[in-house]
Amino acid sequence: MNAPHAPARQAPTDASLAPLLSELTGRFGDRVVTSAAVREQHGHSLTWVKNQPPDVVVYPRTTEEVSEIVKLCATHGIPIIPYGAGTSLEGHINAPHGGVCIDLSQMKRIIAVHDEDLDCVVEAGVTRKELNEHLRDKGLFFPIDPGADASIGGMVATRASGTNAVRYGTMKDVVLALTAVLPDGEIVKTASRAKKSSAGYDLTRLLIGSEGTLGIVTEITLKLHGIPEAISAGICPFPSVKAACDAVIMTIQSGIPVARIELLDEVQVRAVNLHSKLSLPESPLLLLEFHGSDAGVREQAERFGDIAAEFAGGPFEWATKPEERSRLWQARHDAYWAAKGLRPGAQSVATDVCVPISRLAECVDATKQDILESGLVAPIVGHVGDGNFHVQPLVNVDDPREIEACEAFIDRLVRRAVAMEGTCTGEHGVGQKKMKYLEIEHGPAALGLMRVLKQAIDPHNIMNPGKIVAL
Repeated sequence: MNAPHAPARQAPTDASLAPLLSELTGRFGDRVVTSAAVREQHGHSLTWVKNQPPDVVVYPRTTEEVSEIVKLCATHGIPIIPYGAGTSLEGHINAPHGGVCIDLSQMKRIIAVHDEDLDCVVEAGVTRKELNEHLRDKGLFFPIDPGADASIGGMVATRASGTNAVRYGTMKDVVLALTAVLPDGEIVKTASRAKKSSAGYDLTRLLIGSEGTLGIVTEITLKLHGIPEAISAGICPFPSVKAACDAVIMTIQSGIPVARIELLDEVQVRAVNLHSKLSLPESPLLLLEFHGSDAGVREQAERFGDIAAEFAGGPFEWATKPEERSRLWQARHDAYWAAKGLRPGAQSVATDVCVPISRLAECVDATKQDILESGLVAPIVGHVGDGNFHVQPLVNVDDPREIEACEAFIDRLVRRAVAMEGTCTGEHGVGQKKMKYLEIEHGPAALGLMRVLKQAIDPHNIMNPGKIVAL
C-alpha cells in the first residue's frame, strides 16, 4: 500500500516565519519565546542526536489555545513539534526542519478524579509524580512508572512503560480516552470513560505511541488503581545474567503476580553503588516488589525465593521499611545518571529492545557477549518481567572508531531482538534513531499503511516531521 508522495519538507525561512511570529506574539505575548537558549533546550533530548532547535517556542495553557496555534501553523505551512518534559531518548523532540515547538508544560490541571470509577482526567503537562501526589490521600495511584518524571502527554506520545509494567501494563493499557488537536487545528475526543467499547475505530490507541506525528494530545483519561494493602521489595543476586533471566522467566511462567522485577547487570550495579552510595552485591541482581495483602505478599516472596535458589540465586533480602524501599527504587530510577558516572565525559547512548519472555535469557546473554567482544562500556538494566531491557553504551564521540563500534552494536542488538520475534523498542519509541528499523520489524506493507495513515491525517506533513515514517 503506497501513500501519496509528499513534497520534501523544507525548513522555514526568516521571511516565511515572520508573519506567523507576528500573529503568535500578538495573541500569546511573552509566552512566545525565540531566545537561543530556550530554543536549544527544546531541540535537545537525552541522546547523541545533535541539537536541532525549533525556530520558536510557544506555551499554551488550554486545548483551545493549542488549537489556535496549530491553525496558525497550518495556515503558514510551518512544522509543529509537541514538547512535554524533554526526557526523550530517541530524538522525538528535535526539530530537524525547524518550526514551532508547542510546550505543554503549563497545562497542569487535574480536571477530575472519579474515585468510584477508578479513573481521572488530566491535562498533558501534568507529570506522573504530580498526579500520584494528588491521588495519595484518596488511596489511589497511577502505576505507569518510566523512571523520569515524565509528563502524562509525553508518556502517551511514546507509549511509555516502566518498572510496574509486568503487573499493570503500559500506557496503551491505562488510557481510556484522549482529547487531541489534529493537524488542521480541529479538536477531537477519541472515546468515553467507559471501560470498554466496540464503537468504531480505536482512535485512542492510534494516537498512543504516535509521537506527535498525527496530533497533539492535550487531555488524557486514565485508569487508576487502589494503593495496595502491603508493598514489599527485595534484592536477589545471581551468578550470571543468564541465571537471573532464567529465574525471571520461571517466575512469570509460574504465575507469581510480581509487581516489579528489574535486572541490573554487574556493571550497572557498580554504577548504582557509586552514584547512590549503596552497597549492593556487585553481581547480576534482580530488584523485586510485591503488591497485595500481607499474606499474599509473603507467599509470593517465598515462591520467588524457591525459584531463585534453583538458579543459584540468593540470598533474597528484604527492604522492609518504606524509606529503604524508596531508596532502592530511587537508585534504580537514577540508573541512567549512575551509568554516566562510569565514564565521565563520555556520551550516553541509551537504547532498548523487547523480546518474548521465553527468549529473554538468550537475548540478554548474547548481548552481554556482544558488548564484551565490542570493547564497549555498556551497562544493562531492564524491566525484564515483560522481556524489555535497556543497554547504555558510553561513547567517546570524538573517536570515530568508538562511534562506529557503538552504531554497529546497536544494529546487531536490534536485529537480534527482531529475529527473536521481538521489537526494536519496548518503550523508548522510534523518534529519529529507530526509524530505519521499522520496515525490518513490520515489513513494507505495514510500514506503507503507516504512511497512508500519516498522509491522510497530516497531508501537509507539519506534525513532528522526520519522525517514525519518512514522507
